[in-house]
Parts: sequence; C-alpha cells; structure tokens
Amino acid sequence: MKKFQIVALIAIIAAVYILVTASKEVSTYATFEMAQDGNRVKITGTMAKNKAMEYRPDIDPNIFKFFLKDSEGIEKQVVLAKAKPQDIERAESIVLTGSLKDNVFYADEILTKCPSKYKNEELSLKEGVKS
Repeated sequence: MKKFQIVALIAIIAAVYILVTASKEVSTYATFEMAQDGNRVKITGTMAKNKAMEYRPDIDPNIFKFFLKDSEGIEKQVVLAKAKPQDIERAESIVLTGSLKDNVFYADEILTKCPSKYKNEELSLKEGVKS
C-alpha cells in the first residue's frame, strides 16, 4: 500500500469512529418516565419552587439539589454535579443532561432560560405596531 492509501484509510476509520461516538450523544428531550431505563437523557422542565433547594458550598461547592417538574408534570429530585447556577430561581425553563437512578435524576450539565431583560420592550413595541 502506498502512504496516501494508508493515510486515507486511517482518516476514514477516524471519521467513522467520530460519527458513531457523536450519534450516541443525547440530542432529543425526554421525560422522567422515559428516563427510567437509566440511559443518559436531556430533560426539560421548570423548577418546583414549592420544594426546598439545597446548596451547601462550605461542605461541597459542586453539589446542588433541587426539584424539577418535567413537561408531563412529574416532579423528581435533581442532584446537579455543579455549583448552583446564578438566578436559577428566575429561570423560565431548565434543560438537564444526566440519568435517573433510584428515583433521583443525577445531572452533570444544565442550561437555564431566564426571562429576557428586553421582554417589556418587546411587548411595548408589539403593542405600538398593532395600534
């Protein structure tokens, strides 16, 4: 085999490996019910503000516990392996990536959607256009 063929073969094998690995990455949203099998999933929901949060940075700054209500209204405790996100109480929605074990969702990634600071301006602009 020529050097070019060997390099091309290695590049093809690497590309196939990357595609297979990337296809296993989570890309669709699930619910707590769908997460019962213990696989890694993304769950979207809202914080259950009537339940207690627990964040004790003096003991472990990378553990934050709270309750999340998923899109079907099911509430589960979440243990986030990160520091408490700033202003999480104000978040309109939360997306967590992790897995469900023993009725607790263990997350290692979080994305919060907070209310837009421009929301009032957008509303007044829309009302001005309708007039």
